[in-house]
Amino acid sequence: MSKRALLCCAVLAAVPAFAGGRPVEASAVLYTTFKQPAPLAVVHALEDEVESIMGPLGRHFVWRSIAGVQGNEVSTELAVLTFKGRCDVGGIIPREAHPGALGWTHVSDGAILPFSDIDCDRIRVFIQKELIYIPAADRETAFGRAVARVVAHELYHIFANTQHHGADGVGKAAYTVHELVSDEFHFEDREGDALRSSVPKLTGQQPATSAARNVSQGF
Repeated sequence: MSKRALLCCAVLAAVPAFAGGRPVEASAVLYTTFKQPAPLAVVHALEDEVESIMGPLGRHFVWRSIAGVQGNEVSTELAVLTFKGRCDVGGIIPREAHPGALGWTHVSDGAILPFSDIDCDRIRVFIQKELIYIPAADRETAFGRAVARVVAHELYHIFANTQHHGADGVGKAAYTVHELVSDEFHFEDREGDALRSSVPKLTGQQPATSAARNVSQGF
């Protein structure tokens, strides 16, 4: 079974904070794969901005590379993020462009799957006209924040389990360049409440449900 299929099984596991004496991640785990290596400044800005947006809503994440998956991981929730293209700021030019969807979450027969694709090339092209006027030392951080806002939007679909879009804020269907590069950008109340109410309530100590156990049941 592929890693992707294994992770899809693992998302069905509802487990407590401790199971059989083994600690389980209480935070949702985000498994990432970058088609091309991303600069550390971009990655750090990405993770920090996602925490800034989602943390106040009770949503905290552990970030892991999908390359390190061994098949015996246990977590309360997870999502798989695939970053397409180059997640850097090389080759930007002062030209406005509208490249299309910046990110998307997979849906099957109406069910939202825990898999999202983030298109770094499209994000870079979309905001490059603004990026070029940001000091070179700060561009990677600004780009990482922009990518994070697209990520937060897709995580909203996954963890709130909804295809709904908000009228404004991170949950709306389309962004402006200014919204992606501004100092702050957050969810509106309705979408924020949906995320907050979806945080698992872990009580008691029940037997752990592991990815391996789900696989053995033939998911």
